[in-house]
Amino acid sequence: MNNILNILWIIILIQIFIPLLMKRFLAAKRLKIMRDIEKKRESRVVTMIHRQETMNFLGFPIARYIDIEDSEHLLRAIRMTPIDMPIDLVLHTPGGLVLASEQIAWALKRHQGKVTVFVPHYAMSGGTLIALAADEIVMDPDAVLGPVDPQLGSPQTGYYPAASILKALEQPNPNRDDHILIQGDIAKKAIAQVYQTIYRLLLEHQTPEKASELAKMFSEGRWTHDYPIDFEEAKAMGLPVSEQMPEEIYQLMELFPQAKPQRPGVEFIPIPYRTPGAPGKGEK
Repeated sequence: MNNILNILWIIILIQIFIPLLMKRFLAAKRLKIMRDIEKKRESRVVTMIHRQETMNFLGFPIARYIDIEDSEHLLRAIRMTPIDMPIDLVLHTPGGLVLASEQIAWALKRHQGKVTVFVPHYAMSGGTLIALAADEIVMDPDAVLGPVDPQLGSPQTGYYPAASILKALEQPNPNRDDHILIQGDIAKKAIAQVYQTIYRLLLEHQTPEKASELAKMFSEGRWTHDYPIDFEEAKAMGLPVSEQMPEEIYQLMELFPQAKPQRPGVEFIPIPYRTPGAPGKGEK
């Protein structure tokens, strides 16, 4: 009986400690790749990866976004970087708090060394706001940015685009209460504030006319909030984008696994290959 209990305790301990060891192992591998990139590019590498957008806790979904804790850590990293040293920020996020995003964006803008933002997959909303502060935005050919139009509301009532609230208020309705009118006033101010932030961020690399055009485009609610702005569209806008994504960035992203115990929705053999002798795309 004692032997069985001992075996059970050993199994329990293994189940507890193996995930901890794996977590430390992944963290060590991430740091190694980050150091390799820093040596290669003579820069400080910082990551802001919100890979676990759909993790669960006790059955309730928890979303990860840019928050004040992120801005505190990133601002500290920038302060610890020599003023003339380049900063490479690896960005993967659905967006988040405007306050936190603006703090990060302005800290990067004030840094005297070159700031490069790498977007291997997507940097939406507040992530795009941060990317607009960079001297160069390096995007995977399939990566996307997104609009930065303000969203107003709460988790209880839902979120609505500020531009859509203003559009709704244009329709005559004598039965509107003060709450809706207040929302309209906030929406107008929110759009003006985001426009002004983007305009000022872009002035370093754009003419005032171009900066104003782009700021309006990103903030006015021209598209839905999840509209994907791909590399070609970003380039056509005149943003300082590049496709030269280092292979190490992809390797780094592989070390931020999604924390889900169930079977993944996409599976493949993780090696590049094609059938021997078969022509590639565009070949005959």
